[in-house]
Amino acid sequence: MSENADLTFLRLTRPSPGVALITLDDPARRNVMSDEMTASWVHAIDGLAADPDLRAVVVTGAGTSFCSGGDIGWIASEPDATVDHLRHRMIAFYRAWLSIRRLEVPTIAAINGHAIGAGLCMPLACDIRYAAAGAKVGAPFVKLGMHPGMAATYLFPDVVGAAAARDLLLTGRIVGAEEALGLGLVSRVIPDDGFLDEVLRTAAQVAATAPVASRYTKLALAGAGHPDIEAALQWEALAQPVTLATADLQEGIAAAKEKRDPTFTGR
Repeated sequence: MSENADLTFLRLTRPSPGVALITLDDPARRNVMSDEMTASWVHAIDGLAADPDLRAVVVTGAGTSFCSGGDIGWIASEPDATVDHLRHRMIAFYRAWLSIRRLEVPTIAAINGHAIGAGLCMPLACDIRYAAAGAKVGAPFVKLGMHPGMAATYLFPDVVGAAAARDLLLTGRIVGAEEALGLGLVSRVIPDDGFLDEVLRTAAQVAATAPVASRYTKLALAGAGHPDIEAALQWEALAQPVTLATADLQEGIAAAKEKRDPTFTGR
């Protein structure tokens, strides 16, 4: 059965060995995080988390937008609801989309167009973000009269630092790709033409690295990384020997000596 059989407004493809590409696929609504897409997202992430051959994940949007964020109609649909009811509703939505953080492989957001509000928070939950030159990003929660959600008040300071987080969240302003690069919201700006192909080439390079070393490095860098240098030393004094005991370490050294590409197996 196709991996897409149970997915609505979402496509899951395998562009190269070890790489999964998730495409938010509702371009007519700028890939809004609808109920249907949210359910499909959770289903897709659950499947990827159980895939032993997975090495890297790329997320992008269909059409000219990456993601326009939460469904405004859904958000405003219950004006008489209690705070407790709305809290439970929102936290389930947050946890669904932030489930990408469960994946132990590197995750890359390919921001091909507008990424707004919750549609930017999800990329901030990924390990790496690349933006197309024409992309625009921002979190205009306060302009809509609401407090930021989707862990924005954690993710923004973690990614760009406290000062830039205050600027972006308190003004709600939208920034272009080059300013996003300067702020640290994204790591690279890539021309629109050939954007996804370039991101997928990078993902293939990530997928070709040693899986155990990659997984432990991702764990070490989780959140803001270690609280101090001593904690980093203690972690690395355990994690590095784990990788030194793998067959992949021997393969990596042999490949370097023989001036060839290594073939890692995750053992």
